[in-house]
Amino acid sequence: MKRVDKNNYYLDIAETVIERGTCLRRNFGAIIVKNDEIVSTGYTGAPRGRKNCSDLGFCLREKLSIPRGERYELCRSVHAEANCIISASRRDMIGSTLYLVGRDAKTKELVESASSCAMCKRMIINAGIEKVIIRNTPDKYTVVNVSEWIENDESLEGALGY
Repeated sequence: MKRVDKNNYYLDIAETVIERGTCLRRNFGAIIVKNDEIVSTGYTGAPRGRKNCSDLGFCLREKLSIPRGERYELCRSVHAEANCIISASRRDMIGSTLYLVGRDAKTKELVESASSCAMCKRMIINAGIEKVIIRNTPDKYTVVNVSEWIENDESLEGALGY
């Protein structure tokens, strides 16, 4: 019997988490895994108690034609990675892996070249997460060592987007 490899297994779970997302633009699902156990999950959605974009019927960033990767302060949602980190204790995240999958809300296709935004990268670094594994296709993924984000600090260059 052929079994799915561990990374795709966890990415499949992260992809299922997307189903709770409420963004009208792009939804992401994330899970944090340490020692082969799921520590926490997170999806894209407004802070607890606030209305989601799906409830309001519009996305402000889309209305303003803001490009992907820019002006996240205008977004109503808490990102999947942030929600995942909020739901976990730091001791459980140190040395862990975060699995991330993004899907376009309209087409339901996987988000091409998905990556964490600058704010989420900073949270991932401070949480002590060691690796981020991002789904590219249903069975291919990119492995990012978080130490690369520390060594190659794009915030010093003033670059926008991903």
